[in-house]
Amino acid sequence: MNLHEQLGALEMGVDQLIQAVVAQQPENIPETPAQNAAPHAPAEDVAPESVAPTLASETAAPALVEGNAAVSDEPPAEQPAVQLQPTLEIDRPSQDEITMKIGNQMVALRPDQIGRLIEELSNARASMTLEQPPGIPPGWQFVSTKNPVMAVQKQSNGDRLLVMRHTGHGWVPFQFSPDVVIQLYMLLTQ
Repeated sequence: MNLHEQLGALEMGVDQLIQAVVAQQPENIPETPAQNAAPHAPAEDVAPESVAPTLASETAAPALVEGNAAVSDEPPAEQPAVQLQPTLEIDRPSQDEITMKIGNQMVALRPDQIGRLIEELSNARASMTLEQPPGIPPGWQFVSTKNPVMAVQKQSNGDRLLVMRHTGHGWVPFQFSPDVVIQLYMLLTQ
């Protein structure tokens, strides 16, 4: 299977996961943080503590979140059907594979597919209107890359494009104006 076929299979798998989530969500029920609160544990050295509340990793039990259903002692025939919100479960069956399961749909991702997913999620997150926190959140966990491979390119407006390869995120580009290049140099040489 060539790279394009693999990417197509990944995109189809992600589309199936999205369709499974959309098909299982109840209509016209507002989603609140209290509804989605569930225990979770960040993956070792990579996941920030601000991971979505319905995310379950291999160290946490799958979380099930119920919709706005009232609990009573009345017979089930008189109660409306309880619709469960699908949850995202992530497992790592081997070093070079991650499985993602939403509801009853599971997809196994290899390193190349994980890289593509990280890239797509990064691009989507960068376009969202809600900004990242301005400071480093307390308890944030990360994997750093020592002495990353990097490339620099001068832009026509005088800016510098710096691209560094992170072991988890892949190639990460940053663009600096000339005054920020000077500030960065000063910071690195203090």
